Amino acid sequence: MGIHRGHKARPAEWLAEKFIFLVSLSAILMVLLIFLFVAREALPVLFGETNTALVQKPIPPDEVDKHSAAELEAYLEITPDQLARMSKETLRSLMDVKVEAQNDIPEEFRNDPDARINTTEWQYLLKAHQWSGYDKPEHIWQPVGQVKKFNIIPLFVGTLKVTLIGLFFAVPLAVGAAIYVSQLARPRTREILKPVIEMLSGIPSVVVGFFALLVMATVLQSIFHYQTRLNAFVAGIALGFAVIPVIFSIAEDALTSVPRAYTQGALALGASRWQTAWQIVLPAALPGVFAAAVLGFGRAIGETMIVLMVCSASVMSWSIFDSARSITTTIAAEMAEAVSGGPHYRILFLLGALLFAATFLSNMAGDFVIHRFKQKLEGKK
Repeated sequence: MGIHRGHKARPAEWLAEKFIFLVSLSAILMVLLIFLFVAREALPVLFGETNTALVQKPIPPDEVDKHSAAELEAYLEITPDQLARMSKETLRSLMDVKVEAQNDIPEEFRNDPDARINTTEWQYLLKAHQWSGYDKPEHIWQPVGQVKKFNIIPLFVGTLKVTLIGLFFAVPLAVGAAIYVSQLARPRTREILKPVIEMLSGIPSVVVGFFALLVMATVLQSIFHYQTRLNAFVAGIALGFAVIPVIFSIAEDALTSVPRAYTQGALALGASRWQTAWQIVLPAALPGVFAAAVLGFGRAIGETMIVLMVCSASVMSWSIFDSARSITTTIAAEMAEAVSGGPHYRILFLLGALLFAATFLSNMAGDFVIHRFKQKLEGKK
């Protein structure tokens, strides 16, 4: 008797299969659309279509027809949709306001060379610049004031410091706990410890940040005697508590999935349980443990609330005991204050696009390393 397949033979299963496919496809499309939206908002900065110079050469309203749409959009700081909806009279009125604003600029700013700089150009976004009043070139993120400074290097340094501190704190503890729970602990102890550690992931980030702000910062300052109470070190340690459950769960699953024959063979040859766990089980589960660290990196670099509550000053310093500001906290703290379609707004979307690209590349590199580990362990060339 033949087996009948298709929507006519089993309509319920066919509908369930199609529903699951559509849900999966819609999730992928939503991620793609979000990325496209972020990229679209950041494109004006990438193509040099934004201008933050305080002192600009005004365009007379009578010469509106002599300039392209892109030039008018950059000059008036409006979007293409806003320009398309404007009549000629409205456009000329807006240009009149722009001319009056240029005429009202105080003389002190007219003589300031920084006021003529377009700070959204890539050289000012990435390189140090000697601003007026500074003794040497500096990387400065200062999106407020008359002369807005949008150097993104302090934000990348802050993100890197906090993320790496969190990983250096979380990975040894999480992997060590996973080895103990999966290989060394008694069954009764394992049944208690594993749920307790995994329940840490249910603690809201704002609670961890609040605890770090009030308790952890004071305790760590009394131990290490540094000057700045709220700094990247405190934020990284607090971030580690949020990352530990993720790394522990995946690493423990990887260690548990190692065939029992490996453990039994090592014990039969006279190895201790610790030697078996460290020299046999851990190397066999190394791809899974590394995958746990990669996912922990993604969790750490995307955390916002903990870093925002503990340290949020954009200081260009490589010292872990100085304050720092990450990319995610900058977007969360400043997006509500940025004018829609303005240079600050575009820069924040550019930061989001760069963070997405950095996370994507790190995950790709992690996947490549995991694949190489698997090939090495399986003996394939």
